[in-house]
Amino acid sequence: MNVSLGAKYIIATTLFFALMNTGVKFIPYIPASEIVMFRALVTLIVVYILIRREGLNPWGNNKRLLIMRGLTGTVALLTYFYILQNMPLASAVTILNLSPIFTIIIAGIMLREPARPIQWLFFFVSFIGVLMIKGFDHRVSGFDLIIGITAAAFSGLAYNFIRKLKDYDHPLIVVFYFPMVTIPIVSIYAIPRWVMPNFVEFLILIGIGISTTAAQYCMTKAYHLERASNISNFNYLGIIYALFIGFFIFNESIGILGILGIALIVFGVIMGSRYGQVSDR
Repeated sequence: MNVSLGAKYIIATTLFFALMNTGVKFIPYIPASEIVMFRALVTLIVVYILIRREGLNPWGNNKRLLIMRGLTGTVALLTYFYILQNMPLASAVTILNLSPIFTIIIAGIMLREPARPIQWLFFFVSFIGVLMIKGFDHRVSGFDLIIGITAAAFSGLAYNFIRKLKDYDHPLIVVFYFPMVTIPIVSIYAIPRWVMPNFVEFLILIGIGISTTAAQYCMTKAYHLERASNISNFNYLGIIYALFIGFFIFNESIGILGILGIALIVFGVIMGSRYGQVSDR
């Protein structure tokens, strides 16, 4: 199967987010708001340097959409970091993998980019694979589940704002506005509750910031290049990374259902992408 450039960017996105997830799990005693703020600071510095190098206007063109992307992304990241710290890794990533469904639903309304009926079938196949991998986890409370669904819904909103911005602003500007919006909001809560990280935790925080910045850039490029329905299904690959990272680093087991679930996810990703590309011809 020929993999489009947008799909390659979204695959890179899931890899960088997997690194971010691992870093967050390693520092459970650092508040989620502090991690978000630190990550935003790293992104702000790195992306500003790249913007100056490219000679771009950092303030962008469509400020309303840029701010909305920043707000929805901030809510998504805060809620996601919370569940990463309060759930097993695979469970947290599984719940966030509802986001492609929200992305497609919102894209049909906001961008008038509805998925084909056959694509919905493969989205459903991938989601069944997600459920088979983890199944029902008694360690996930009802409150945590609601927070996780909130993270998925706001991720879907953020992805669609990114897609909508493709006609207005450079991907670096879109990424730059995220910390511009995030830092003022999160600092109000994070600074009074600041926990001073030790040297190792500080290095992990830097790694989280760098990997997330790379993920945000690749994700923005992906949604600028492709319809949401063509690439959102690739986000399900993140559960596979989480499964293996959880097994080898955090001692989370893989059962028969997990192996079957991986097969369903890969099948759904490949077929959903294939039919999405056909629909654009």
